[in-house]
Amino acid sequence: MMRRFLFSLGLLLVACAPAPATDFSQWAVIVVAGDNHAHNGNPSQVFDNARKTLVKDFAALGFAPANIEQFSLSPDSKARDTSIANIGRGLWDLSIRAPAGCLIYFTSHGTPDGIIIADAVMEPPKMTAVVNNACGSKPSVVVVSSCYSGQFVPGLAADNRVIITAARPDRTSFGCGEDDQYTYFDDCFLRALPLVDDFAVLGNKVKECVAFREEQMKATPPSEPQVSVGKKVVASEFRWK
Repeated sequence: MMRRFLFSLGLLLVACAPAPATDFSQWAVIVVAGDNHAHNGNPSQVFDNARKTLVKDFAALGFAPANIEQFSLSPDSKARDTSIANIGRGLWDLSIRAPAGCLIYFTSHGTPDGIIIADAVMEPPKMTAVVNNACGSKPSVVVVSSCYSGQFVPGLAADNRVIITAARPDRTSFGCGEDDQYTYFDDCFLRALPLVDDFAVLGNKVKECVAFREEQMKATPPSEPQVSVGKKVVASEFRWK
């Protein structure tokens, strides 16, 4: 009887064990700082600050530094010049070298028509085309940190993707002044990473943080970050612990 009990207990423990961490070493990663100005037009490093910290934090989660491409308008030997064409080519080339999945993070100003990339606006159909071309049905995480970024969700959403945006399609986000270190959303994303263990649950933790920060700072109307988790997303493909 005791042997049967121990056997059953062992099966239960196996069933309850967390999924193993994902091997992210063959994922393609791009981090894009789309602008280098504050909302008032003065120079600002707010987006580049996030880019630099995100690259370090993603490497700490197991993404291979050799498979991380950075895009920036600021002089930086580690980053390629930010342009829509460069981003498309860079992600495509990287996805061939690192074919297991995609992690894509844009941080910039946004407009009702899209996200600012240097002196252009990347509209939702263009971003969808760039991501679909390189990543297809691979497990993917796409983060868009900008005002009005919820407009990207319908085109990007897919069965095996996690999409997180900084705002609703009709709302601004906050924290892109010349004295800000990070935008509210980027700051919350960075703060949430150590508190969870997979991208499928990360978005809700970021949403909680942003809502608290905006209430604290009396920033209105609330940006209401958006989260889309595909119906075929499983933790075993998106877990770092």
